[in-house]
Amino acid sequence: MTPPDRPYHVPVLAREVVDLLVTDPNGRYVDGTLGGGGHARRILERLGPAGALLGIDRDPGALAAAADLAQDPRVRLRPGNFGDLAELLTDEGWGQATGILLDLGVSSRQLDEGGRGFSFRRDGPLDMRMDPGLPVTAADLVNTLPEAELARLFREYGEEPRARRAARAVVAARRRKPFSTTGELAEVVERALGRRGPKHPATRVFQALRIAVNRELEALDRFLAALPEVMAPGGRVVVISYHSLEDRRVKQALRNAEPRCRCPVEALRCTCGRPGWLRVLTRRVVRPSDDEKARNPRARSARLRAAERLVQDRGQGGQS
Repeated sequence: MTPPDRPYHVPVLAREVVDLLVTDPNGRYVDGTLGGGGHARRILERLGPAGALLGIDRDPGALAAAADLAQDPRVRLRPGNFGDLAELLTDEGWGQATGILLDLGVSSRQLDEGGRGFSFRRDGPLDMRMDPGLPVTAADLVNTLPEAELARLFREYGEEPRARRAARAVVAARRRKPFSTTGELAEVVERALGRRGPKHPATRVFQALRIAVNRELEALDRFLAALPEVMAPGGRVVVISYHSLEDRRVKQALRNAEPRCRCPVEALRCTCGRPGWLRVLTRRVVRPSDDEKARNPRARSARLRAAERLVQDRGQGGQS
């Protein structure tokens, strides 16, 4: 299947994704962050005629960019949030999936389109909503939140060490004029924090606002909690994250699901309460090669983790 002439998003770690994810060419696979379909196209190359792919995205622009995929009878596209994957699979009549992919963060197109407000490099409305139907924009947050709440948001979601200074500057500036554009906010933050190295000083503030507007961490937590329900035995999950807030959650959730059972080998069922149900496939986080980072600089912070659901375990409860 030929991708569009101008890709919506260059798929990161594409070879690693399909190598880890696709184990059964006739299985059912989910791309929970479809974007322009870059990863989905690679997955389809590995699927047989009985395989199936469900592409999910909450950005209507992403679904439109990948609309050509729907010409393939193996493909179903639908709007939705990966945090609601259990409900979405039920709606599709799938129950469980053979493989599930998440490529977190924002796409290249979202960053490049100034009208979406995701980037300070292109001035535009201070929006940042992946789903235009969401009720709160980034402008709403910076113009209404108390200084202490803004500082907490910048610190917790952006990991900004000078969060209080940035919040103080934002509140002082909005008293003179409410923020409406990305350029206005970037200028105030840069003036307050100053330049230190190549990274723009507003980078962490913009990350924090985007995460808050789209409730990204809440969606990821719901997804990770639903994995036992949505993964078929022997099925796999692959998650690509781009900052430590996401990666820590994924790493901990996968490790917590690994077997730590201390019951005797002869026991038919686990009674220690630590049976586990996943096998982590990536003992060390997978990162893009130097060559990929040179071709696609936005891949440089990507971190991939993968796990496989155990086909059998002793389960919980008393011995039988």
